[in-house]
Amino acid sequence: MVIAGLGNPGERYAVTRHNVGFMVVDQLAARHQISLKKKGHQGLYGIGRCGGQQVMLLQPQTFMNLSGASVASACKSLDVTSGDLVVIHDEIDLPFGEVRIKQGGGHGGHNGLRHIDQALSTRDYIRVRVGVDRPPAGADVAAYVLKSFSASEKKQLTTVLMYAAEIVEAIIDQGLQKAMCNYNGRNVLNP
Repeated sequence: MVIAGLGNPGERYAVTRHNVGFMVVDQLAARHQISLKKKGHQGLYGIGRCGGQQVMLLQPQTFMNLSGASVASACKSLDVTSGDLVVIHDEIDLPFGEVRIKQGGGHGGHNGLRHIDQALSTRDYIRVRVGVDRPPAGADVAAYVLKSFSASEKKQLTTVLMYAAEIVEAIIDQGLQKAMCNYNGRNVLNP
């Protein structure tokens, strides 16, 4: 199984909304003692066990809009099909604190997902959509997702990241359908 967290490389983007996928992979790596120091597949990755299953945790280093090259390379090397690929990404159509699981569907304007769809020639992979809220009316979406979280969001960010990591673990341990039933529609900040 490949678990790919999307984001942009470099300190400048480290704690931006667009890098929430990287942050969740960091949480998973810490929880399962998986080192993300290997370089390959145009990214940083580590291989280890998560819930009794071997997984590759991947952070593409291609910049968000070219994530597909990294994800496709990792999947090809491990002979992983789209059903065993989990992509974690920021989602402006969900409120901060809500995390949803989805399989397949459109990219919703997310250029990282668009590039993965093209590179894999399929949309039928698992997505863990981490809510980052919509920008204020009239604000530029690209500028919004490349900004850091607000002060109040930063206080709650670790809770959201831990919750998203728990959801990925549930997908691995319980399967997609059970994880969707147990987690979709909940907001960890407003239970």
